Amino acid sequence: MSLTNASPVDAARAAKSASHVLATLSTDARNEALTAIHAGLAAARDDILAANARDLELAQQAAADGKLSSSLVARLDLGKKGKWDDMLKGILDVRDLEDPVGRVTLRTRLDDGLELERVTCPIGVLLIIFEARPEVIANIAALAIKSGNAAILKGGKESTESFVAISRVISAALEQTQVPNGAIQLVTTRDVIPELLALDEHIDLVIPRGSNDLVRYIKNNTRIPVLGHADGLCAIYLEQTADPTMAAEVIVDAKTSYPAACNALETLLVQDSALMTVLPTVAEALAAKGVELRCDAASRDALQDTIIPKLTIADATDADYRTEFLSLTLAVKTVSSLAEAVEHINTHGSHHTDCILTSSPEQAEQFMAAVDSAGVYWNASTRFADGMRYGFGTEVGISTNKIHSRGPVGLDGLMIYKYKLRGKGQVTAAYGAGEGKRKFLHQRLPLE
Repeated sequence: MSLTNASPVDAARAAKSASHVLATLSTDARNEALTAIHAGLAAARDDILAANARDLELAQQAAADGKLSSSLVARLDLGKKGKWDDMLKGILDVRDLEDPVGRVTLRTRLDDGLELERVTCPIGVLLIIFEARPEVIANIAALAIKSGNAAILKGGKESTESFVAISRVISAALEQTQVPNGAIQLVTTRDVIPELLALDEHIDLVIPRGSNDLVRYIKNNTRIPVLGHADGLCAIYLEQTADPTMAAEVIVDAKTSYPAACNALETLLVQDSALMTVLPTVAEALAAKGVELRCDAASRDALQDTIIPKLTIADATDADYRTEFLSLTLAVKTVSSLAEAVEHINTHGSHHTDCILTSSPEQAEQFMAAVDSAGVYWNASTRFADGMRYGFGTEVGISTNKIHSRGPVGLDGLMIYKYKLRGKGQVTAAYGAGEGKRKFLHQRLPLE
């Protein structure tokens, strides 16, 4: 990885050139690079966490002055909740995954001696623009190298000390390997994002990691395809047959285990027949964790006469059901049926991850078929929407796109494919419906 202050176009050209080399390296060569990166980061732990602490101190002061959001500060902390260990583990997990490059996904005999293959290959050059998440550098480096893609990274100023420290370690590690240093670049020049977003000739995919405003800005200001999501507006539908204890545990985890995450719960839809039976148990568990409930009239009426310590209720507004709070605030709305819950989610949600809590398999399957989201769950926390938890090693981000890749994006999401045709001098003029013309066999062949 090179720390570069080169012009955006020069950095992009270098990445494109390096991508052609990286795509041809063997599996062993790419895996050895990941082993070297892991070892280098593990050895530099104290220095990197010290750099992160300096970033965090400045960010906390900026948050106190109203210049940064508390959710952004939470994402910056590399030493929080095992984030450092998860980052290192993710590198080895990615290394140990099956090589995604060169998989044959289709084989067809067009004619005798004329065989077609569809083979996976890297996308090319990735541009990752991120805020506050220093672990993104290691995540992206691991996934890019393993998948044969080059990557250009541009981080926000709030994590400068952290990402420079991490990048120097990765750069030194790559010097010992066959991976070109230009294959992973951290751009240190300020105010170059607009120029990078204009380089559709050299950059193949943009992956934003940060606030809603950042993602929307990128989507509105580039011709390069963008993989990502603007909001993580996740909902849970609490159906009348849900076990109260199970429902409380799932909802508390989804809301409180990491409120600043994009897969945290933001809207709780409660079936009207569950208001007096299941909701009080859930509300008590949420109150114990300090969650404020913003309720509609029906759910407020159901809770106002209950004796629940520390219960905090406010009247919900229409905007609350379209808000990604990223804090210990939860919007609660009453619905009459599964159909109404699905309609709300498909209309007001962000197509990220949504869940139903129910004892009815029929209701669950209907919900998962009808909800138009990247992740649809039954009796499981929305916080499972994560590349590491899915077994992808790590992820470059979560996509709510309707094409290419959806949900947590790991190695497979960084691959496209090419068609290889092997022949013996055949020409298209020999094929057709007339006399003497050859006919295509179109015979499907086994992949191995």
